[in-house]
Amino acid sequence: MEPMTAHRLPLHDQHAAAGARFAEPCGLELPLDYGDAAGEYAAVRTAAGLMDASDVGVVEATGRDRAAFLQGMLSNDVKALMPGHGCRAAFLDVHGKIRTLLLVWVLEDRILLVTPHGMAAKTVQDLDQFLFSEKVALRDATGESTLLLLAGPDAPALAGRVTGTAVPEAPWAHATATAQGSDVRLVRGTGETGEPEVWIVAAADAGAALWPALQRAGARPVGLTARESLRIETGIPRVGHDVDQSVLLPEIDLHDLVSYTKGCYLGQEVIVRIRDRGHVNRHLRGLQIEGRAVPSPGAAIVAAGQEVGRVTSATWSFGFGRPLALGLIRRRYAEAGSPVTVHTPTGELAAKVSALPFTR
Repeated sequence: MEPMTAHRLPLHDQHAAAGARFAEPCGLELPLDYGDAAGEYAAVRTAAGLMDASDVGVVEATGRDRAAFLQGMLSNDVKALMPGHGCRAAFLDVHGKIRTLLLVWVLEDRILLVTPHGMAAKTVQDLDQFLFSEKVALRDATGESTLLLLAGPDAPALAGRVTGTAVPEAPWAHATATAQGSDVRLVRGTGETGEPEVWIVAAADAGAALWPALQRAGARPVGLTARESLRIETGIPRVGHDVDQSVLLPEIDLHDLVSYTKGCYLGQEVIVRIRDRGHVNRHLRGLQIEGRAVPSPGAAIVAAGQEVGRVTSATWSFGFGRPLALGLIRRRYAEAGSPVTVHTPTGELAAKVSALPFTR
């Protein structure tokens, strides 16, 4: 049997020309770094970094009942969003557990749901089972657009210079513009890096001109190594690693995913019951790890002689100069500052629990 060939991003050749080294997570060949991951990290913290985000999934919802239908499916208030606005949200099961996390962008004639890589088709399938008489059409639109992410203190101004259009200031607000002869959408992001972010969305064939134009304007290409350091420092969970369908939404403490005033949605009863009358038994927390060894996902977190959690993501932190990790930790041991030990095949690593995001 011949080995499977990893899929490539449409901008693969541009990444290779910039000196990218590649990795193949989830069967997709992605830029690991461009020769200097520490410098790429620094660009996001001090100026502007440029990331190819076209590996995400995109679900398109059309039809007159699209907002009302998604209002009953997602954890945030979709129906209150006017065209040109958006939010983060979770799609839960009836038990309040996370099917996926996603971004919601409301356009004049449709709503776009941006999912993690590989999740669009499943999200369409899962949503479709709740459609009855509503006038809604759901479609997997993955691969039809170029999605680029600018991040850093200079990102909004840089995007404005390239497009001639000011980036909206409100989180997840978006506006149309043109760049390199193509229509683009500028979306004011927040969360993944801890710095100002701008998503640039264009037609799939527009990326080859946009990518170098953004570099000429001063954005530095950023690969997965630096991006993972930024994500973990900011405490943003990654679907399939830090969260899956065993995780209750309140266990990850991302309050901007939830509206408590919108009314009913899938899994709402559990979420409200936990808020009002109970608690969760574990929390997603950070770990500051002594030494230089980065533990693998799945490593046991131990306190008082017993396993109290598992590492879900880990990285070398360029900002902290030490390994950092995320993990789901039992409530009793999840208080910031609590000492724990991470068990690895090569030894035990002393660590301290941290609230998220990590603070310098």
